[in-house]
Amino acid sequence: MSTRRDFFRQVGLGGAGLILSPYLIRAARESAHVSANDKIRVGLIGCNGMGFSDLQSFLKNPEVECVALADIDQEVLDKRAADTEKITGKKVPHLYKDWRKLIDLKDMDVVIIGTPDHWHCLLFVAACESGKDVYCEKPLGNSIEECNIMIRAAKKYNRVVQVGQWQRSDPHWQDAVQFIRSGQLGKIRTVRVFSYQGWCPSIPVKPDEAVPAGVDYDMWLGPAPKRPFNRNRFHFTFRWFWDYAGGLMTDWGVHLLDYALFGMDVTAPKSIMASGGKFGYPDDACETPDLLQTIYTFDDFTVLWDHAIGVDDGAYGRNHGLGFVGENGTLVVDRQGWEVIPEKVSGKQRMEAVPLKKSYGEGGLNLHVKNHLECIKSRNPNTNASIEIGAHIAKFSHLGNIAFRTGKKLSWDGTTFNDAEADKYLVKEYRSPWKLPKI
Repeated sequence: MSTRRDFFRQVGLGGAGLILSPYLIRAARESAHVSANDKIRVGLIGCNGMGFSDLQSFLKNPEVECVALADIDQEVLDKRAADTEKITGKKVPHLYKDWRKLIDLKDMDVVIIGTPDHWHCLLFVAACESGKDVYCEKPLGNSIEECNIMIRAAKKYNRVVQVGQWQRSDPHWQDAVQFIRSGQLGKIRTVRVFSYQGWCPSIPVKPDEAVPAGVDYDMWLGPAPKRPFNRNRFHFTFRWFWDYAGGLMTDWGVHLLDYALFGMDVTAPKSIMASGGKFGYPDDACETPDLLQTIYTFDDFTVLWDHAIGVDDGAYGRNHGLGFVGENGTLVVDRQGWEVIPEKVSGKQRMEAVPLKKSYGEGGLNLHVKNHLECIKSRNPNTNASIEIGAHIAKFSHLGNIAFRTGKKLSWDGTTFNDAEADKYLVKEYRSPWKLPKI
């Protein structure tokens, strides 16, 4: 079962790469000799949390060199510069509070985007326009139209993009999909997708306050509405506010729902409906629901999303995962491994059980970065989590949130809804002077 520590490792609060000593990473780098002509130079925008975990995975590859860091928080910037120097043995040449200076660097090949969701589109388009390849944290965009724009930018500028859905590179997830597609489960009627996060506490209401020293708060807000500084909306907990993100649906949902669609080999649903609310913590600071069920209906099966914050008791004795419910059996997969539970009718099993096959290999994030680097070298745009894959699942997750926010059962044709109120959520309004990119 996934633990609080496991979640922190994956989202980067503990730091995925920090589990391995920076000095061990440095020793591995120094044991390999890579010529200057073969170096891949990277810069990171948004150094707190998962962005730095991504950089650490890049730096485990000896051909990678970190040439720049950018963050609006001087304290974070200074800390990550020191952490990076411990790993590489070299000072980072360029440190910026303003991401635009990083984007303008000529001697850089890849931009890692680790900022809150509401910044992804602007940074992504600027990086593509400047001729850089991009590793972008998930969810790809903070609205459906942003995702469409980012697809167009990647194609127009011929960029090699990897979206941070690292489970796409994790071997045991790939093996689970092969089994699902083998047909042994029989007709699959529904896919249960669930994320029950007992570690996640209520966020108590806090008063607005002065902007902390060293923080460029106006730049942090960027295209989001102007608001007084409040710590609840800053750093990790930004994800519980609609201005910047989409709650657990776009945080964990992008990872898990992606494998529902991948396993079933489907795209857009015929309809979406959702129900939930702030049932666990009705008076706390969060805007996004702490409990939500969303049903996506396809031609002959459904996908059910089910999340709860502050509760750890999900399905199949797990707090997160997917259950592909077939007539012969159910395949259950999470970050720890996968198994098949046979269907029993009149005491007779319809198929053989598959005991738990635990996760194995180097780890999804490290393999994900390696896949990106290989595709950059060969100029192959078909990374394991390409721009199309990232956009597809981000939009799919936004569909669920829009159904919840409108309280309606919605039809979706791949471009618009059957409802004018729902269509208003397709595009985020940007705060001046920032403008939604036009590609």
